[in-house]
Amino acid sequence: MADRSALWRDRTTWSRERAAPLRAFLRTESGSAGVLLAAAVAALVWANIDLASYETIWHARFSIRLGDMQVDRDVRTWVNSGLMTLFFLVVGLEARREFDLGDLRERRRFALPLVAGLVGMAIPAAIYLAVNGGHSSAEGWGVAMSTDTALALGLLALLGRDVPDRARVFLLTVSVVDDLVALVVIALVYSDGFDLAHLGTAVAVSAVLLVASIRRVQRRWVYVGLGLAMWSALLASGVDPIVTGLAIGLSAPAYAPAREELEQATVLVRSFREQPTSELARSATASITSALSPNERLQTFFHPWTSYLIVPLFALANAGIQLNGSFLRTAYATPITLGVLIGYVVGKPLALMLTSSVMTRLSRGRIRPPVGWAAVLGSGTIAGIGFTVALLIADRAFSGTELAEAKLGALSAAVVSSLLTWIVYRLAGFLSPSRRIRALQGDVRLIQDLIPEVDPERDHIRGPLEAAITVIEFGDFECPFCGQAEPVVRDLLADTELRFVWRQLPLPDVHPAAQLAAEAAEAAAAQGKFWEMHDHLLEHQENLTPADLVRYAGNLDLDVEQFHDDLMRHAHETKVAQDVESADLSGATGTPTFFINGQRHYGAYDLDSLAAAVTAAGKQLKLSAGDSL
Repeated sequence: MADRSALWRDRTTWSRERAAPLRAFLRTESGSAGVLLAAAVAALVWANIDLASYETIWHARFSIRLGDMQVDRDVRTWVNSGLMTLFFLVVGLEARREFDLGDLRERRRFALPLVAGLVGMAIPAAIYLAVNGGHSSAEGWGVAMSTDTALALGLLALLGRDVPDRARVFLLTVSVVDDLVALVVIALVYSDGFDLAHLGTAVAVSAVLLVASIRRVQRRWVYVGLGLAMWSALLASGVDPIVTGLAIGLSAPAYAPAREELEQATVLVRSFREQPTSELARSATASITSALSPNERLQTFFHPWTSYLIVPLFALANAGIQLNGSFLRTAYATPITLGVLIGYVVGKPLALMLTSSVMTRLSRGRIRPPVGWAAVLGSGTIAGIGFTVALLIADRAFSGTELAEAKLGALSAAVVSSLLTWIVYRLAGFLSPSRRIRALQGDVRLIQDLIPEVDPERDHIRGPLEAAITVIEFGDFECPFCGQAEPVVRDLLADTELRFVWRQLPLPDVHPAAQLAAEAAEAAAAQGKFWEMHDHLLEHQENLTPADLVRYAGNLDLDVEQFHDDLMRHAHETKVAQDVESADLSGATGTPTFFINGQRHYGAYDLDSLAAAVTAAGKQLKLSAGDSL
């Protein structure tokens, strides 16, 4: 057993990237942040070495002709209004996933990010207008509004373990709100005239998108086709078409694969194994693909492209300005640069702290940030990075020297905001452990994913019944991954005071012997030896025939006759079915699936990952105990 545990400590078949969409999203953002920064630096170096060649490249014309129809734009516009549509598509997809599967499925939790996002745009814009009052540059107030989701999340991730995951989720939801509003501002304020006929077409297409979302249309080409139609209509209408991406992302539903669809996919894969024909290959592929939600399929495809190619390309096309002594001395004294800089650096953290405090007080604690005050402040300071949308709006509001001043303000705000965020988390690190946990973690009331909750009268529990931390595993005795996870659970029980619960989730379409093995474990439980049988079955996963099960009952000194009779009558089939129903209600479709104190554990199930999740649960309990005093 020890050898198996050692082999399993450093690897898992359930990789973080595939098991946890949110963590995969955040990890991609942190990995791409370096590429984005490198592209911005490259643009600055290029523009300062040879500004003429830099501008020549991005002002080159590129046309697409289809019959009598032609779209002719410069390369920078194709990047800003074309490729960046896909970036906002990914932002919308992640927001919709949080609405459907994440914390925001409890709609009350969206109230604070919604208000914080709106106030977080209004205050910076107001600061910009105050600085630019009486100047023609006041029309560029939109430059100081919106947070750069990709760069802010990426730089926040670089700060490491001090940043709670929920701080990243909080920042994501806030930035999605201001991304949406910023796109509306671009469409209504910074677009050239409206063609009502084409605008009506775009609205009609968006209505079809909404219907497709409500009906959970599976085919990806539907969303792609409607997206292209909407983008073209908006472009022809004079409205900036990048709003299309967010509309499609928010319309693509996210949901866990249904058991029936997974079982159907298994049947088709087995049929292909027996008869490897091209027709069965297509059917099996289509069945497997359709089991995943449109949201997950679209995000899996587009997210790496947007993070590692499109957004860095956007930075390369827009961040280039000439930096010389005379320009810097002049620019930092102009209202445009100062308005953008102060708006982001002061306005964003002020807005998030003020909104969080006021809404917590007005709701008497019912609505409050999912993180502590230090993480709220850190989210506010990092939200001062407005690189992407700031440059998008600046390119529409200004030209020439004024455009360079606006870009300088946005770039300077990104640098200062990053430094301030680092200072906030460094200072939080000097607090005592209990105060640091409270300052970073904040509200510990989490949505419970497990249905129903653990019941000592019916659940199988190993460890102290009154333990504060509960780890629940939905498992299948024939599943090799459950067998590989078992020594990890043993090590966890040895090192931590917790209780462990096993619930049955046999997958008979994949493991033919699993159902009877689960009933055998329940038959042993009826004689007071569930855990002995549990251990025996996981140690002999390749030998689970009825004769093997009866032999194991004899080895455990059970009443073999009664045991055999229970198996033949399927006396405990109902108990297994109740566990399977619990798995369905809790969103567990594969094995092993773990829950810690009622909340699903997304991520790897190696010892380090599970131990870290248990430690986090312990910290949350300490905070809860402190709140109750």
